[in-house]
Amino acid sequence: MTVTIQPGPLSGTIRAIPSKSAAHRLLICAALADTKTFIRCDKESQDIAATIRCLTGLGAVITRRGEGYDVTPIDRANIPSPCALDCGESGSTLRFLLPVVCALGAAGTFHMAGRLAQRPMEPLATQLRNHGCTITPRPEDNQMDFSGQLTPGAFTLPGDVSSQFISGLLFALPTLGEPSTLTITGQVESKGYIDLTLRALADFGVVPQDKGDGYRIPPVGYHGPETVAVEGDWSNAAPWLCIGVLGGDGITVTGMDPGSLQGDKGVCDVLSRMGGQITHAGGDYTAKPGKLAATVIDARNIPDLVPVLSAVAAVAPGETRIVGAARLRIKESDRLVTTRQTLNALGGDVEETGDGLIIRGRETLIGGTIDAQGDHRVAMLAAVASAVCANPVTITGAQAINKSYPTFWQELRELGKEVTEG
Repeated sequence: MTVTIQPGPLSGTIRAIPSKSAAHRLLICAALADTKTFIRCDKESQDIAATIRCLTGLGAVITRRGEGYDVTPIDRANIPSPCALDCGESGSTLRFLLPVVCALGAAGTFHMAGRLAQRPMEPLATQLRNHGCTITPRPEDNQMDFSGQLTPGAFTLPGDVSSQFISGLLFALPTLGEPSTLTITGQVESKGYIDLTLRALADFGVVPQDKGDGYRIPPVGYHGPETVAVEGDWSNAAPWLCIGVLGGDGITVTGMDPGSLQGDKGVCDVLSRMGGQITHAGGDYTAKPGKLAATVIDARNIPDLVPVLSAVAAVAPGETRIVGAARLRIKESDRLVTTRQTLNALGGDVEETGDGLIIRGRETLIGGTIDAQGDHRVAMLAAVASAVCANPVTITGAQAINKSYPTFWQELRELGKEVTEG
C-alpha cells in the first residue's frame, strides 16, 4: 500500500485509540482469572489481535461484544497440547506470554513474523530453563518451541534489557502455588511499563510485594473484575501532539488519562522543552506551535517516541541529540537507521550515533518518497514530517501502520489532510 500526503499543518480534535500496552496486560490477566471479564476496548490493532489469538490458542474464549471483549478464562486442566500460538510481529505478546505458557505447563510453538524471531529473548529464556522449562528458538523457521512446567523460586533479570521480560514473569509467577522472588539488577529502563503491569495485576487482585531490588510474588489467584476499561494510548497520541506543535491552530487529543503510567506520556514533557505549547483540561490534551528549540532527549524510558520526536527536531533550530536509544536497533526495523534515512530523504540533516541520533534543525523539509520498511513508527514519522514539508510525502509500505493503528490514515483525512492511496 502506498499513500501520498499533501504538505502543510493540521488543526482539530481527535479521540485517542485504546492503549495496546494496557490491552495486552488486561487480556492476559483476564485469561488467567477465575471468572469472565468484559474488557472495554473499542478498537483493535494487529498486536492486540496477536495476544487474543495466542490466549485463544491456550483455551481462553474471547469474543467481540459491542465496544469490547468478553473473556472466558483458560481452563488449566484442558490446555490444548501441543498448542500453536501465532504472535505475528508482536514482541509484547511473545515476551509476556512465554513465561505464562511455562507457568501453565503448556507445550507447543510460538509462530512469529517479520524480525521478531531475531529479537533477543535472553536472559528471560535462561531463567525459564533454570526453572524446569525447555525453550528452543528456531529463528530460521520463525518459531520457538516450549515445554515443561515452570517451578517457583528465585528469578533474576537485568533492568536494562527489556521491561517486558520483567512483566512476563510478574504475570506468570503468582500462578505457581508457592512464593517466588524476582530480583532486578542494574538500572531499570521503561519502569513506567512495569508500573502499568503492576496496575493491571492489582485490578485482578494480584499484588507483588516490592522488596526494593525487585518483588516477592506470593501464590495468589487472579480474581477478575466484572468490567475493566483500556485507557487511551499515549504512544499513538504522540504523532498528533507532534503535528500540533508544527503549525496550524493546534491539535487536541481527547480520552487520555492524566494519571497514566504509560512511559510515552513523556511526549508532553519533551515537546514542552522543545518549545511546544502543551496544555490539558482533564483528559483532553492540546498541542500548539511555539518557538521551537533543540534539546537533549534521553530515550531510555520513551524509545517508541524517537521517530516522531525526531520529525519535530528536524525543524527545531540548533542540534538535538537523542541518547539512550540503542534498543531501537531491534524493533520492527533498526529505527536509528530508518529514522535517519527517512528524515534525510525528506530533506533533513540527521546523523546516527551508536545509541542515538544527532539532528540539526532546518527551516523546512522538502518532501519526497520514503519506504516505511515494515515499521509502523516510521510510517507515523513520515506523516508527522509532512506538516513541515514543502512538497507531498509519499510512503510505500504504508500498511505497516496496521500493527498499532489501523485507522491512522482515515483519521489523518478526518483532520483535513489530503491523503491519497495508490
